[in-house]
Amino acid sequence: MEDATRKFMAVDSKAEMKEILSSVYNSLMVKGYNPINQIVGYILSEDPTYITNYNNARSLITRIDRDELMSELVKTYLDK
Repeated sequence: MEDATRKFMAVDSKAEMKEILSSVYNSLMVKGYNPINQIVGYILSEDPTYITNYNNARSLITRIDRDELMSELVKTYLDK
């Protein structure tokens, strides 16, 4: 049995975070979900089942650190 460490590709830029969030939002819309409710549910619970597997959306959203995402959302909200 191999003791290899798994590596995950983390998001390292705001632009990439926005691109991923937009893609996840669109995937949820296509599948008929309320994207805002589903994304908020994911952020609050860290339960990836709030996000559809369609277009690899669930895998994409897990690349974003939830704390960073919440921080950026609050900053953006307060800046506007």
